Amino acid sequence: MSVAAIPTRRVLADVIARPSTRARAFALDAALVLTGAAVVAALAQVEIPLWPVPITGQTLGVIIVGASLGAWRGAAALTTYMALGLAGLPIFAGFTGSLAAVAKPSFGFVIGFIVSAFVAGWFAERAWDRRPLLAFAGFALASAVPFVFGIPYLAYVLNVGMGLDLTFWQILEAGLFPFIVGGIVKAALAALIVPGAWALVRRIDATKRS
Repeated sequence: MSVAAIPTRRVLADVIARPSTRARAFALDAALVLTGAAVVAALAQVEIPLWPVPITGQTLGVIIVGASLGAWRGAAALTTYMALGLAGLPIFAGFTGSLAAVAKPSFGFVIGFIVSAFVAGWFAERAWDRRPLLAFAGFALASAVPFVFGIPYLAYVLNVGMGLDLTFWQILEAGLFPFIVGGIVKAALAALIVPGAWALVRRIDATKRS
């Protein structure tokens, strides 16, 4: 059986309600997407300032939102988060937000968050989020995704935009190495929180049946 053929299962957001009409389903999905964007916006303000990229709680929010909403709704939530921030709402790290954010060295990571949420949701749809070890593996991969976008973007802004002429190793020292441990810790936290939520759901279901 190919990976694409593996059947998907419901994610945490699907436990909330099962709308009977298409209009209600759309309204619920829209509300979930906006809520997901709000969660990431709140965690983005948990910040350890570093140059050129601060350590924030965004990645934890991205993983939890992606896993809770599923791949497409998770990606939509992070796309909404990015769009609202670029529109001027102060929801990026440090209560910032404007179109000028695209010129910041860290903006590539914001782009990567969209794909990261999709990856976390993809694993959740295959029930990896229900066991801590599997959840950690999937969430660790999702945590690595923003660097795929963030590092090249960082290099371009610093070297081309600012003319700093940093080496590849210096770019990694600025945009990767300081965040490895934090990324592992946030993936581990998400691997406790999300399976813990599923355990609570199972307990509630068992109580209803008894």
